[in-house]
Amino acid sequence: MALHFVTPDATAATAGSVVALTGAEAKHAAVVRRVRIGEPITLGDGAGVWLEGEVAAAEPARVEVRILTRRQDPRPDPRILLVQALAKGDRDELAVQAACELGVDEIVPWQAARSVSRWEGAKAAKGRERWASIVREAAKQAHRPWIPEVSAVETTADLARRATTQRVLILDPTAPERLSAIVPDERDIVLVVGPEGGIAPDEIERLVAAGAERVLLGDTVLRTSTAGPAAIAVLNVARGRW
Repeated sequence: MALHFVTPDATAATAGSVVALTGAEAKHAAVVRRVRIGEPITLGDGAGVWLEGEVAAAEPARVEVRILTRRQDPRPDPRILLVQALAKGDRDELAVQAACELGVDEIVPWQAARSVSRWEGAKAAKGRERWASIVREAAKQAHRPWIPEVSAVETTADLARRATTQRVLILDPTAPERLSAIVPDERDIVLVVGPEGGIAPDEIERLVAAGAERVLLGDTVLRTSTAGPAAIAVLNVARGRW
């Protein structure tokens, strides 16, 4: 499979035009991946544009790609969103990376009651930027035409409001219904994953009262870093994505 790179210049590119990679993307292509003239390569803008081309020039500061074909992939609809509770260490980041590779359409950081990590003030902006960087690299690795959005950190009250228009599914090891038994409808699906200590009972009650559903992923209890990606895999099958 051809190497894939992301550049905003892909948006306006057409068959026959030349797109130049510069900065970090050019260095990664020329120095790290060692692309050669004539090598097939794909480009995207992260918003549905997909270009196939071949390397026309390769220097550390500039890699030129001659475009052969162009297509525009529609944005997935309905979407799968992952509400990932902030967790200690890198467990939440591992969840974000795997979820992106598996096809999630949006990532929502959640300041849960039992989250050890706290995103406040400047740390909230820095954390979001960090997650966005992880998502971008994971999307490139997975050759995704659309790079998932990382929203601002949300509270439980914010999630309750989502339940009025989106189908919010809380991953709960005590839930009576399995995720695999859920029949998807036209609404976006919002998967809610708690932190290491689990979701607090009052948070579950508040979300359920707003219209959310409790669902069981399986007979075992998964880590916060693996629960979301596992659930996304189940939904990919249910929605015919896989």
